[in-house]
Amino acid sequence: MFGFGRKKKNEDAEVQETAVEQAQAEINDDPDMRADDTAAPTAVAEERTEFDRANGPYDTEEKSGTDSYLDLGSLLIKPHPEVALRLEVEDNTQNVIAVTLQKDKAVLQVQAFAAPKSRGIWDEIRSEIAESVRAQGGNIEEVDGSLGKELKSQIPVTTPDGRKGARVATFVGVDGPRWFLRGVFTGTAHADASARAEMEKIFKTMVVHRGEDPMPPRDLLPLSMPAQAQPEAATPQNADLEMPERGPEIAEVR
Repeated sequence: MFGFGRKKKNEDAEVQETAVEQAQAEINDDPDMRADDTAAPTAVAEERTEFDRANGPYDTEEKSGTDSYLDLGSLLIKPHPEVALRLEVEDNTQNVIAVTLQKDKAVLQVQAFAAPKSRGIWDEIRSEIAESVRAQGGNIEEVDGSLGKELKSQIPVTTPDGRKGARVATFVGVDGPRWFLRGVFTGTAHADASARAEMEKIFKTMVVHRGEDPMPPRDLLPLSMPAQAQPEAATPQNADLEMPERGPEIAEVR
């Protein structure tokens, strides 16, 4: 089952997206960076980390036997039983901008971005996410996880009835050949080891199709609806999950 919904950003997603947008604004102001995605960065992290992708996520040049995968343009995703897949659509442009996978209350949202040929960008993105979280009065912790360096965040929020709470998320990132894949684990996928492991397996089976067209670093790689999608009636979303709201229709892969 998968569907697509109107994009309503939650605060967890806005943290990472704000960092990417700020970085993209800097790139847009620099004609050299837009003209050549191999240009040297203006600031380089002192220590580089690299995750071994031998067991995924994969590049299209590295993975065969994907005929049964859902083709979402820049992402090929293996179908998994009992896992709902939703495409997040931006209202203004009607472009698909993210993929959300959910099993019970475990949620994983993914996006793929362009990256330079010569280096990865996860080290820089982590610093920007951390800065953004702290600017919102939140807490951020960098840990060594099964996908390399990860960020665990808590952002204070006030519920509609006036109670104080926090939005929690785990940010992960994997650098590939000229691409960067970002994942955000929320719900039980953030706090429960078993739920996290199950969603992480899905993350590792993903295949990124970068394409040959030149793109500025950090531009979102284009996503699209798969050919198998057929619209059907809307399904209410579980109110306990702090994720983007489901839109007026969903689609099912048959």
